Amino acid sequence: MNSSIWLRRFCIVVLALIVSTGFAQTNATAVNACVVPTPRTDARGTNRYLELNQRVLDNHGQADVIFLGDSITQAWEVEGKAVWERYYAPRHALNLGIGSDRTQHVLWRLDYGHLTGLKPKVAVVLIGVNNIPDDTCTPRMVLEGVTAVVQKLRTKLPETKIILLGIFPFHEDFHPQRAKALQVNQALRKLDDDKSIHFLDFGHLFIQGDGTISKDMMHDFVHLSPEGYRLWAEAMEPTLAKLLGDQPVKP
Repeated sequence: MNSSIWLRRFCIVVLALIVSTGFAQTNATAVNACVVPTPRTDARGTNRYLELNQRVLDNHGQADVIFLGDSITQAWEVEGKAVWERYYAPRHALNLGIGSDRTQHVLWRLDYGHLTGLKPKVAVVLIGVNNIPDDTCTPRMVLEGVTAVVQKLRTKLPETKIILLGIFPFHEDFHPQRAKALQVNQALRKLDDDKSIHFLDFGHLFIQGDGTISKDMMHDFVHLSPEGYRLWAEAMEPTLAKLLGDQPVKP
């Protein structure tokens, strides 16, 4: 074979590989993992998911309030238990938090059992903090993930009012990931329509005057202490009581 023909063919093959690789990379980056419903495959997450599905079935649609989120929501059953008994147990609330969940995991479980038979008056949503540390997730991607959760709830529970909470601050002191969460919260505020979706951001309550977080508020600078859950309940109570048509629980 003539060397010039061989070289030409070789260049064509290399060019094709470059183009196809670039196309694949473009497609890969175009897919936002935060909005793709994804099941948990670890034993802890799977067992909790099955437990909550059974909890939903046993509730027989009696829940007036549901809480959707990750470990911060799940821990209402531990550090927040006393506050929960005061504010939410009388309202037949259901805790649907699963530790380590990201937006994509919540999206998946909303499709598979978590809403069976439920018609709550209010859904409280706190999700996204576990997406933040992932460097492959930009603020826009996290925003789209949280927005997708809200939109799916609106589709599946059209009569339910949503209280969407801003992602709580974390890390002991100022940190780039805090800034990332704040950017997401600023955009999430735009989802508030004062009708079906109500955005609340009270993260400042967990921070001291110098910008640090005390261990008395978050023992590991992520998860709330009993005091943190008290502040959460008190900050949310006026909005929750109004949406439920209840008298607010006194602090």
